[in-house]
Amino acid sequence: MIVVVDVGLGNIGSIKNMLKKFSKDFISSENPSEIEKADKLILPGVGSFDTGMKNLKNRGLLEVLNKRVLNDKIPILGICLGMQLFTRKSEEGILQGLGWIEADTIKFKLEESKLKVPHMGWNLVVKEKENRLLEEMEQDTRFYFVHSYYVRCDNSEDILLTTKYGNYFTSAINAGNIYGVQFHPEKSHKYGLKLLRNFVELI
Repeated sequence: MIVVVDVGLGNIGSIKNMLKKFSKDFISSENPSEIEKADKLILPGVGSFDTGMKNLKNRGLLEVLNKRVLNDKIPILGICLGMQLFTRKSEEGILQGLGWIEADTIKFKLEESKLKVPHMGWNLVVKEKENRLLEEMEQDTRFYFVHSYYVRCDNSEDILLTTKYGNYFTSAINAGNIYGVQFHPEKSHKYGLKLLRNFVELI
């Protein structure tokens, strides 16, 4: 069973509608007992870093998420803010992140560019290495982004996809059972559908 973790900050409905196209074995929940039963987790998020961490704490989810991800090693996919919460900290706030990956969340600095922040709209991705999450990905694959911050990884081997917006930034990661995407697959039509299906089919 897949559990879409409800922290009150994500496009839960859009993600569920996308999952319905190829799976019936999923729920959305903020209940730790449901998360304890999950085979895979999806952590979506839209909003601020500190609010995301506060919501996880206030809903009593930190302990069960740490157990399932770090001890039980079940696959988890973070989407947008969800991926950023995997990092140690963010320039957006003062609270510590989950610290599951060796990375920090950084604000776009494009003062000398005509590009605007937030980065919003469709953009191409560049595959940095092969991964089951990216199986059968077309060369012109693009995803829908809405964000002002991005993840900067310490280890290049954790980077799956990069995207150019001014400079190249990390747009997807993988470290063991932990996966993250900066874009919104639930808003990315056939490209997002394929990526979510690949995640669901991970063994």
